[in-house]
Amino acid sequence: MKKLRVGIIGQGRSGRDIHGAFFRTEAGRERYEVAAVSDLIEARRERAKAEYEGCEVYEDYRDLLRRDDLDVVVNSTFSHLHYPVTMDALRAGKNVVSEKPFSKYAMECEQMIRCAEENGVTLTVFQQSRVAPYFVRIREIIGTGLLGELQQITIRFSGFSRRWDWQTSLRYYGGCLQNTGPHPLDQALTLLDYDGMPTVFSQLRRINSAGDAEDYAKLILTAPDRPLVDLEINPSDAYSDFTYRISGRKGSLSATMSKIRWKYFDDCPMPAFTLEPLNGPDGLSPAYCSEKLTWHEFEEDLTGSAFDAGPKVFYANLYDHLTEGAELLIKPEKLIQQIRVMELVHAQNPLVCDR
Repeated sequence: MKKLRVGIIGQGRSGRDIHGAFFRTEAGRERYEVAAVSDLIEARRERAKAEYEGCEVYEDYRDLLRRDDLDVVVNSTFSHLHYPVTMDALRAGKNVVSEKPFSKYAMECEQMIRCAEENGVTLTVFQQSRVAPYFVRIREIIGTGLLGELQQITIRFSGFSRRWDWQTSLRYYGGCLQNTGPHPLDQALTLLDYDGMPTVFSQLRRINSAGDAEDYAKLILTAPDRPLVDLEINPSDAYSDFTYRISGRKGSLSATMSKIRWKYFDDCPMPAFTLEPLNGPDGLSPAYCSEKLTWHEFEEDLTGSAFDAGPKVFYANLYDHLTEGAELLIKPEKLIQQIRVMELVHAQNPLVCDR
């Protein structure tokens, strides 16, 4: 099997601990080899030499881009650098994996997509939560139709935590909406399956953050003939006990990232609804609605996460795309809707997030 040669720009949490960690696994080494790494910090460059056999290191990412032997470049820089660094890589004729968020502005996303097309290269974004095991299974259960027509999808990426790193700073495009948000928002828009712009209500707050960016986000998304989506990222929820709650006409689902429970009732045969009078048969007692439903209930434990199974699926697809022309799993043009929603949320909360 031919190995694709990879260059990684950035060796922080994402570049080393997520992408680099995958490339060091057996599945990663089978298809890829890290040939070059760029990072501003010398100690990280030296560490990369030890962790990736035969890897060349660079302080300036532009020196990495001058190489002509790289099949893929991973852009895992600070969020505010995703657009300019990706544009440099595309202009250098490189296939690019950009970390999320794709960009701050939809206009920049469109420019990157156009640049990739003009240079005949592939551009994709690392939205690995779309193939996280729990989300894949949730989509499968919804696809059976057993829950009936969906009415509401509640998503919680919450817990109790305080934060004081660069992701809390606006100057780096920090804030939970652009850091954590691309994961649940990508999932929400995938489930909403609506090509137009949804109606958005939002609120951003700063609660447990040392910086000037938001760490709380509430989004309500609606669209014609679609379920309501209630998405929340909350750093002050010490009792967060679910990631997903989905309600349908015939059943419900509740899930964490490691366990899914769902139930539905058997509606065959099912008597039709008929309006009842206010009083019972004696004309005096109140009339109450009562029926016995036959429920079917299931519980399932899951293994794997967005940070181990996710990269494995993502990079297997990218390999097949680059070597065999397989359909790309994460198409950048499909992410423009996500960026437009985030732009709208920022516009709705100018005092909280003055960007």
